[in-house]
Amino acid sequence: MSKGLTLANSLAIEGLHAGYGEVRVLSGISIDVRGGETVVLLGTNGNGKSTLIKCIMGQVRPTAGRIEATIDGTTYDLIGKSTEDIVGIGISLVPEGRRLFPKLTVEENLLLGAFREFARVRISDSLAFCFDAFPRLKERRRQLAGSMSGGEQQMLAIARALMALPKILLVDEPSVGLAPILVSKTIETIANLKRQLGLTVLMAEQNFRQAIRIADRGYVLVHGQIVLSADDPQALQKNELVRRFYLGGG
Repeated sequence: MSKGLTLANSLAIEGLHAGYGEVRVLSGISIDVRGGETVVLLGTNGNGKSTLIKCIMGQVRPTAGRIEATIDGTTYDLIGKSTEDIVGIGISLVPEGRRLFPKLTVEENLLLGAFREFARVRISDSLAFCFDAFPRLKERRRQLAGSMSGGEQQMLAIARALMALPKILLVDEPSVGLAPILVSKTIETIANLKRQLGLTVLMAEQNFRQAIRIADRGYVLVHGQIVLSADDPQALQKNELVRRFYLGGG
């Protein structure tokens, strides 16, 4: 795997409205993720983080607004594109809950991540990279994914997303279902891979303390609206709203 052109790989979301049937979940969301950044989308359960990620990936169609991705200097309008097409231009998702194929082996799950045409011709190199980055997966390459621990499954979900050779990586709630020590290791892994591969990362997460550790910038989402935009993690930590409701401050 080689580094992408990080300065050209970015996301821009403006005035986004979305929901499910008559239920509106997102109201006027505007965020941007610049090339090479790790931006965190912070908020507790039920505030719309996963819906926003699904809009970017073409799994939920917005009712209004704009989603554009610029990859290697070309700008793409993502509204109306299929998930397959979005993966094809260089955006991968590590989904909430991992969403592995439990009755397939570790290696088979990884190979399915490389269905993108650009990635298929580089499968051998990508497998070697993933096994180097996650030695436990190499040890268990023939093991069924469903028989692995939660931490191991999260490793596999991240590695599977990397098999598509993305330029932009979306990570949805990586802490869900993991013990605190595994949450910390997972967040550190995402940061290390981002540096190694030159990725642009948007991570939705409810664990503020862990997410802030690797963030360049962040947004706080409450009831489907952005209530705070911070240009650095220190500003997030010092904000009274965040301190009171998410970091246990007085």
